[in-house]
Amino acid sequence: MAEGKADRLNKRLRKRGTGGKRRFRRSGGVKILTISEYMKQKYGQKVYRLSLSSGCTCPNRDGTLGWGGCAFCSAGGSGDFAAGAAPLEEQIETAKRRVDAKISASVRPEDRKYIAYFQSYTNTYGDTGRLRRLFMDAITRPEIVTLSVGTRPDCLEPDKVQMLAELNRIKPVWVELGLQTIHEQTADAFHRGYSLPVFLDSYRRLKQAGLAVIVHVILGLPGESREDMLETVRFLAGLNPWLDGIKLQLLHILKGTEYGSLYEKEPSVFQASGFTLESYCDLVVDCLKLLPPETVIHRLTGDGPKKLLLAPKWSADKKRVLNELNRRIREA
Repeated sequence: MAEGKADRLNKRLRKRGTGGKRRFRRSGGVKILTISEYMKQKYGQKVYRLSLSSGCTCPNRDGTLGWGGCAFCSAGGSGDFAAGAAPLEEQIETAKRRVDAKISASVRPEDRKYIAYFQSYTNTYGDTGRLRRLFMDAITRPEIVTLSVGTRPDCLEPDKVQMLAELNRIKPVWVELGLQTIHEQTADAFHRGYSLPVFLDSYRRLKQAGLAVIVHVILGLPGESREDMLETVRFLAGLNPWLDGIKLQLLHILKGTEYGSLYEKEPSVFQASGFTLESYCDLVVDCLKLLPPETVIHRLTGDGPKKLLLAPKWSADKKRVLNELNRRIREA
């Protein structure tokens, strides 16, 4: 990939007022604001995420742009832990039972707070009226303090942005965009289906509407060097207005995906961009150093379903991974 591609694009964006250099500097190690800490500051207690489904599909699956989804995407549409497309109330109660098992009994059920996270597939790819009713049903529940909507930048028509902005006046609404990389060659290879300018246009419109934006980045995509991955994070750190949140996701190669089939035939394709636990932690720390301290860190690794995970096998021990990441961050 061309050296300095993102830097050149950043210069052009600064001239147009839609991008720029990061405004903040760090000293004395890596200081980050995790989503857990952010929500505790805001609500005075831990807030739990409920993974839900809107019943939408994806233009990369229904033939509009392609079939089968992105090369890394499982049949669950990146929502393998989301409740199935049952009625919303049933989904919420099922998801609450799942997370309530982790909550101390000292926290009364009526005091527990949750994020309604519509995760699977593309949750603005459908009728605006139906989605408004669905999201309203979630956001007006007293235990739900935030609505988070996962979607694609090319599925955010003006009426969808307006609808989300109206909901944002009731309770906070986050919009999660699966960018994954700024490098078009990589994006074409995994069939993302939209270009970087499309992302930038949607990002700008969401921010102008007063919505918080969280961007997903995958580390370890085939063909990308360490510097390519850092270049993606560096580019996001330079966005103006600055990025509200980021999810750093280790590439999980899963059975039943295009990457899974390729890995089983030619595992060498993934070797150059693959990680050991140690090298992944090193990269994450370097990514965090690039981000403004105001950007909330929503994820540092992710966890693929163990029954589907082909590689990297070390990522299945999420507790070990997070412990090592936290140690590296403290010592950086």
